[in-house]
Amino acid sequence: MVLSKNAEKKIHKKIKRCQQLLAREVDLKFSEAPTECIVICNAGLSTGLQQEVLLGEILQHGTTPPTVEDVVFPAGKSYCYLRFGSTEEAKTVYEGMNGIATLGQDGCVLLMAYCVGLPAEGALSEEDGLPPGLILIPAFVDEGFEAELLGAVDWAEEEEMNGSLKHRKVKHFGYEFLYGTNNVDRNKPLQRKIPSVCEKLWVKLKELHPELGWHVPEQMTVNRYEPGQGIPPHVDTHSAFQDPIVSLSLGSAIVMDFRNPEGRHLNVDLPRRSLLVMTGESRLGWTHGVTPRKMDTLRLNNSLSIRKRELRVSFTFRKLNDGPCRCQFSSLCDTYQQEARDKTDRIKENAAQLELENVHKVYNEIAKHFSETRHSPWPRISAFLESLQPGSVLLDIGCGNGKYLNLNPNLIALGCDRSDGLLKVCTERGFRVVQCDCLALPFRSECADACICIAVIHHLASLERRRQSIQEMARVLRPGGRALIYVWAKNQEANAKKSSYLRQNKQNNKPSEESTRSEKSVPIEHRVVVGGEGNASLPVHTNRTQFQHQDLLVPWKLRDVEQRQQENETKVTFLRYYHVFEETELAGLCREIAGISVEDSYYDQGNWCVIFRKD
Repeated sequence: MVLSKNAEKKIHKKIKRCQQLLAREVDLKFSEAPTECIVICNAGLSTGLQQEVLLGEILQHGTTPPTVEDVVFPAGKSYCYLRFGSTEEAKTVYEGMNGIATLGQDGCVLLMAYCVGLPAEGALSEEDGLPPGLILIPAFVDEGFEAELLGAVDWAEEEEMNGSLKHRKVKHFGYEFLYGTNNVDRNKPLQRKIPSVCEKLWVKLKELHPELGWHVPEQMTVNRYEPGQGIPPHVDTHSAFQDPIVSLSLGSAIVMDFRNPEGRHLNVDLPRRSLLVMTGESRLGWTHGVTPRKMDTLRLNNSLSIRKRELRVSFTFRKLNDGPCRCQFSSLCDTYQQEARDKTDRIKENAAQLELENVHKVYNEIAKHFSETRHSPWPRISAFLESLQPGSVLLDIGCGNGKYLNLNPNLIALGCDRSDGLLKVCTERGFRVVQCDCLALPFRSECADACICIAVIHHLASLERRRQSIQEMARVLRPGGRALIYVWAKNQEANAKKSSYLRQNKQNNKPSEESTRSEKSVPIEHRVVVGGEGNASLPVHTNRTQFQHQDLLVPWKLRDVEQRQQENETKVTFLRYYHVFEETELAGLCREIAGISVEDSYYDQGNWCVIFRKD
């Protein structure tokens, strides 16, 4: 197809507009002359363009299929990039597709431009390679044995209730795999046992890998995938099944997607008749799944190609597990997550008692020493206070020793705190303060122009109580009034820079290998039972180290000089309860409150911070 002169002019104008928009967002150099790199200006992930469909169109151009060395789809963007093996190949594709190929949103033609190089930032990374612990054995069975295995599954037989899922057909042997829980009911074994023909597989697997945790499974799931079908990313329940999980691919090859919580994405090509053995990290620390599509992208000899899918049948073998999982991959571990939920429930039930024993009583005991360590105002808090109009009414909720109450003398500042000891320090300094709980402020509604709440909410032991404290701040603010909240962050090393909390540990400031090793090591954990009758076990944090948990106890040690003044007394360590916040957690909590809007959310020296305004 050849464009008319008039159509070429229109396309050229549209491309120029797209280039101007792209230039504001991406550091990209365009070229009028052909190069080996092309940017598609109006189609990408956000418009629904699929890599396999794009490659399928590209490979139709030229006397021989062009060599596509790279395809980059920036996450959530409406553009993408191509790199070809030569400028001539890029030119052939450009002339054959620019303004012609209808792969844009709603059938729009693609708008293409030459560029110099590909920007790496924002790319949706799809890597090749194997996750740690993954074993892939090609040609594990021959064609004859493959046919024998496929013949052992009677798809015409009456299927169990979930035998035909939305995305594939499935049969279970030994035990039914329950997709609602990714588990099995050990008390309900199936009459349909694993076919005896599979026994040859265990013998060969043991010969090749005798080190595996098991070689004879108790459960088998057979999935039948038509082209275009897949299975969502998942991890086989840790506590339900032993390590490893074993899967045999029959009938057709497939590309399986592996992802870990850190964001790595690996594409693993599973050849026909290959055996996949997921052990260790690949079994416990990565999800695996098959994207529903009719073609897979492959990298062959440093170029990209596509392969059409055919009917594939997978045999997945599992050995049942008898107890909880104790792995290190907590974000994907059902045992860890259930224990965390149970702990949260226990803390919630005893939140008030926990706060009384491990917050209020502790701050009364350490008030004088704590006050001596809190004297320098933080710059961004100071800037917030200086931004307020003269005569504004300021409430400092959880004011501690009152270090912010006289920072701006043009404000009418009132502080409140629960601690008798800290309020005594405030009154000695001549500040206006009242005693109260941040969950029930003794002020009328809409009485304040501004609130600050610094390092308070992280001492509240349940989500409901943290939410209630913000609701109270919103209640006392006048319409248009603003509040500033600071809470301790779980991540004390954002943007690869240690917080002041970590830097006070001299070991953290050493650039030596020894320091690097100590940073990466997890401190030895000990736990304390807290919360009274419905007790919950909380870990005790090692001071000046990265946080390993969200709910924990942080030690406070009184200085020796104070202890020497008290004869016959030994040094005491007090444990303060904290809930340290993940990124976006505080802002998300504020957005749940009706009638307020988050103006800013930022990280400041080991704290997550939010400024909100009352509507």
